[in-house]
Amino acid sequence: MDPLQILREPPFSLDDEAIGWVREKAATFDDDIEGKIAQLFILGLHGPAAPWAEEIARLRPGGVTRFFQNDGAAEIGLLDTLQRQASIPLLVSADLEGSRMSFSFGTQVPNPLALAAADDTALTRDIYALLAGEARAVGTNWSFTPVVDINAAFRSAIVATRGFGADPDLILRHAMVQIEALQDHGIAACLKHWPGEGYDDRDQHLVTTVNPLSLEDWEKTFGRLYRAGIANRVLSVMSAHIALPAFVRAVEPDAGPEELYRPASLSRLLNQKLLRERLGFNGLIVSDASEMAGATSYMAAGPAKVEMLRAGCDMVLFTGDLTGDIAHVRAALADGSLSQARLDEALTRVLGLKAALGLHKATREAEAVSVRLARLAVPEAKAIAADAFARAPTLVKDVPGLFPLSAETHRRVLVISGGIISPIHGAALPLALPEMMRARGFDVTLYRPGDPWQPKEYDLVLYLLAEETLLTRSHIFLDWMRLMGDFRMAMKRPWHEVPTALVSFGYPYYLYDAPRMPSVINAYATSDEMQAAVLDCMTGVKPFVGKSPVDAFCGQEQARF
Repeated sequence: MDPLQILREPPFSLDDEAIGWVREKAATFDDDIEGKIAQLFILGLHGPAAPWAEEIARLRPGGVTRFFQNDGAAEIGLLDTLQRQASIPLLVSADLEGSRMSFSFGTQVPNPLALAAADDTALTRDIYALLAGEARAVGTNWSFTPVVDINAAFRSAIVATRGFGADPDLILRHAMVQIEALQDHGIAACLKHWPGEGYDDRDQHLVTTVNPLSLEDWEKTFGRLYRAGIANRVLSVMSAHIALPAFVRAVEPDAGPEELYRPASLSRLLNQKLLRERLGFNGLIVSDASEMAGATSYMAAGPAKVEMLRAGCDMVLFTGDLTGDIAHVRAALADGSLSQARLDEALTRVLGLKAALGLHKATREAEAVSVRLARLAVPEAKAIAADAFARAPTLVKDVPGLFPLSAETHRRVLVISGGIISPIHGAALPLALPEMMRARGFDVTLYRPGDPWQPKEYDLVLYLLAEETLLTRSHIFLDWMRLMGDFRMAMKRPWHEVPTALVSFGYPYYLYDAPRMPSVINAYATSDEMQAAVLDCMTGVKPFVGKSPVDAFCGQEQARF
C-alpha cells in the first residue's frame, strides 16, 4: 500500500497534485536525516522579530509559533522572510483564543468564555472568521484552537476563560462553528487538550494532570466532543500532558502507575489506540508544549521529545535545543527504540497538513506589508467585535438592585484593583475602566494597598479583578491580602455601609471567596473593549444579556444571597 494513501482520506483529502508535492518533498530528505527530523519540530519565537530570520534558516524546523509583538509591520515582515527563505513552507501557528491572545495590532475580540456567555453561534462564527482573515493577512496558517476542555473543576486556573464553559452541549455548538470558520478561511484548527482537561483543578504546565472520568462518562463528554470534531474534519489534535487512567485500565488491566498516569503526549495507548484507532482520527497530532512540567516531571525533556514521536505525536511543540533534540532522535533511530516507519509517517502528516492548507501552491512573493496591515482592525471587524463584547457581560448577582449606576447617585467611587494580571505579559497593567468612569462624571479614587479608608467617604466601592486563565498560576482566587496590602484591610468588608460590587474581567468564580458580595458582574476578558462594554451595562446604556456558561456560585447556596 502507498504510505501516502492516508493523505487521500479526510481530513487531508489531497488530490494527485498535492500528493505528488508531498512525495517530492519527502524524497529531498532521503539523504538528510537531520532535515527530516527538524520538520517534526515547532519552534517558539519570542521577543524582537529581527534576530529570528537567520536562526530559523539555520535550524530548518517544520513550523514556528510566533508570540507576536506590537509592531504589525515587523511581524508580517518576519513571517514573510521566514517563508521566503524556507525550502519547504512553514506551518505558522498561534493560539487564536481572543482577548489578550489577539493580535495587539489587530481587532480585539472576546475570548471563548465570553462568546459562550453570548451563546450565539452565528456571532461565534463571525468572530472566528474575522480572526482567521486577520491571521492569514499576518502570515499565520494554524491555530491551536478550539479548546474543548470542560470547566467542571471551578478551581482550574488553566481552563475557565480559554474554553466555552462547563456544559458539553454548549461547548459542542461553539467549538464546531469555530473549526468551520477557521478552516473555511484557510487556517488549520486544532482540538485541545487531548484527552480532555477540566476535572482536575491543577495546571499541566506545572504537573501531569489527570482526567478522572470512567470510560463511560468520558465517552459521553470528551469522547463526544472529539468524535464530533473529527467528523467535522478538524485537521489537528493537540495531545496534552493529561493522563486518562480509565482507558489504560480498560485495555491493559494489569497496568501499573507508570502507565496509568502516563500523560497522553507520551502515551501510545491514548494517541494510537484511542485517538487514531477507536475515534478514527487521521489528521496531525501535535504535542502540547514539550517542556511543560506535565511532561518533564514524568520524563527528562530530551528523552521526552523522542517518546512523544514514538507515542504517536507527529510534531513536537517547542524546544530550547533543536540540535540536541535531533541528536536524541537520531540515537533512538540507531538503537531501534524509534522506528524509521514512525518517523516517515510523522513527516507524511506534516507535509500533508502543509499541502491541505495549500502551502504547496503559495507564491513566495507575498502582497505588500502595508496592504495586508490595512486589512486588520477595519471598521466592519470592529463593529462585529463590539457587538460580541456588548453581549457578554453577565449580571451574576445583584441582591440590592444596585444597577444601573449614575454619576448623580454614585458619584464618589473607590476602586480596589490589582490591575490586569497575566503571566505572559509581565507586570500588572492598569485597568482603563476608572478613567472611562471619570469621563462619564464619576469621581474615582484608586485604592492604594495598605491605606486605611472609611466607607462613609464613598457612594460606591468597586472591586475590579482582571485575570484570565492562561498558564502557571496554579490556582486563581480572591487573594484579599494581596489585593488590600495589609492584613487588617484584608478583613474589612464595606457592603454593610456603602453599595459594593465586584466585577471580574476574567476568572468567573470569585464568589467562592466572597459569597456575601452583594453585586457581581462576570465579564470574562480584560481588554479595554470589554471594560467599555461593562461600563455601558453598569450605567444602563445597554442591558446585561450575557448568561453564565459556568456555575459562578461554585455550588455554594450561600453565594446566591
